[in-house]
Amino acid sequence: MTKATVTKIFLGGVLAAIAGGIVVLVAGGIAYTNDVFVMNGQEVVGLRGGALTWTLLGVGLVGALTMAAGAIAGLVSWIGALLNVSQLDSKVWFVVLLLLGIFNFGIIGMIAYVIAGPDGTAKAAPRLAPAPARA
Repeated sequence: MTKATVTKIFLGGVLAAIAGGIVVLVAGGIAYTNDVFVMNGQEVVGLRGGALTWTLLGVGLVGALTMAAGAIAGLVSWIGALLNVSQLDSKVWFVVLLLLGIFNFGIIGMIAYVIAGPDGTAKAAPRLAPAPARA
C-alpha cells in the first residue's frame, strides 16, 4: 500500500469519525431539548414513544455506525502504514508507529507519518558504482 493510499484512507477515516460524532451529538441534543428522554433526577430511565424518538434514534445509529467506520478506516490505514514502513532499511518509523499504536497514541504517529513519513514502496534510484580508473 503506497503512502498516498494510506493518507487517503486515514483522512477519510478521520473525517468520517468527526462527521459521525457531530451527527450523534446533534441527534442527542435535539432529543434532550424535545423531552424524548424520561428522566428520574439526572438519570435517563426510558424514552417517550413517538415519531421524533424513532427518527432521532435512527439518525443517532447512523452517526454511530459512521464513527465506527471511521475507526475501522483508521485501523486499516495504521496497518497499511506499518506494512509500508516495514520495507525500509531503517526500522525507526516502524517501531515508532507500532509503539504509538499499541499504547493508544496511534493518531499522533499517523499524523506524523502523513506529514513527514517516508514511502516504503517508492523505488530508490539505483546507485551506479563509478567506473574504475584505467592507468
